[in-house]
Amino acid sequence: MTSPEQPLRILAHTSAVPRIRRELTRRNLFGLAAAAGGAGVLSACGDGGSGGGGSSNATAVPTDAPASQVATGGPLEGSISMYSWGDYDAPEVLESFTKSKGPKITTDSFGSNEELISKLVASKGTGGYDIVVPTGAFIPQMVQNELLAPINKELIPNLEYMDPQFLGQSWDPENNYSICKAWGTTGFVYDTTKITRELTTWDDFIDAATNEASGKVSVLDDPAEVTGIYYWANGIDWNTTKAEDLDAAEDFVVNTLAPHIAAFDSYPGGQAIPQSTHWLMQVWNGDARIGIQESKDPDKWQWVLGSPATELWMDNWAIAAGAPHPEAAHAFINYVLTPENQLKNVDYIGYHTGAKDIEAQAEKEGLEMLDLVFFTPEQIATMKTGEVNDAQQRTVDIWNKAKAAAGA
Repeated sequence: MTSPEQPLRILAHTSAVPRIRRELTRRNLFGLAAAAGGAGVLSACGDGGSGGGGSSNATAVPTDAPASQVATGGPLEGSISMYSWGDYDAPEVLESFTKSKGPKITTDSFGSNEELISKLVASKGTGGYDIVVPTGAFIPQMVQNELLAPINKELIPNLEYMDPQFLGQSWDPENNYSICKAWGTTGFVYDTTKITRELTTWDDFIDAATNEASGKVSVLDDPAEVTGIYYWANGIDWNTTKAEDLDAAEDFVVNTLAPHIAAFDSYPGGQAIPQSTHWLMQVWNGDARIGIQESKDPDKWQWVLGSPATELWMDNWAIAAGAPHPEAAHAFINYVLTPENQLKNVDYIGYHTGAKDIEAQAEKEGLEMLDLVFFTPEQIATMKTGEVNDAQQRTVDIWNKAKAAAGA
């Protein structure tokens, strides 16, 4: 699970009402890289690091990293520009910030960490952005390459409302450059009217996929997730770089699993679950919850947290180096950390924001399907963060071969 030096990692997701589905893939750490050469961007951003969530062995952020514009608590500028994942903030929180504090907020969306990094590298600075939202594993590389500015924590007193378990992560032990925004994990859902036996593990997923659910299976459109099914089911380190493990994963994914796959779909909660397009679907917890809520027959869907192992990821508030509006950026981050705004964002985005006592608040507010939101310590112990390592390109190659074999 976690060592004394590395805090307990807890995930969650909530959404009280149906949402317009996000068009951008929040966890697609590899897909865009494969399409647009993003792997080279990561190389340009320094060696090491990790992706797909966080990294238990990510390089710690150097304390002597170059500083950029640092807020001092002066007057707020008139605007903020934010570069984040699609539809990742409650509109009412953005609107109330402008109404109460003044700065107007404009947002732009990226579909992967590679895209975020590529934009910042290409612009040799911020690209005009103030706030960015990278996944934790990418933060050391971004700091080392002067893409992030230090956070003046004296201007973020609302850090007191964060659960300490979500602070001090390995990629930024002192939270000098990042603050938790959201956590998530991976599992699957199945239609119990079509698959009448109980499924509880990745082995069960594989068995059903290659038998009664054949041709009615979808997996996430993400290389790390697709290969993860094999690693998680077989007790192999998800971050392995061993040639024999990669060879075995390729053989399984391409030759055994792919012929039964009907779709590579990163958001089955948007259409596939509500429309019962497929019977068995790999899915992130938050998207599963929304899809089941939007289904005409929610009771037929069963969510399963992938076991015996699965993933954990975490996105973070951060400030771009050279941010043109550092005072307003700090004020906004501080504003969203209040308990009231944290709960609004949990409700809207469908993932735990790392706030203190958020589970009790969610229960008090009557939010539904909290088993897809809050996980037990035993479940958390099975979750592992991913890495961007020497196996990245091979993993992308396996994914491409699997799509060709599936004809999807």
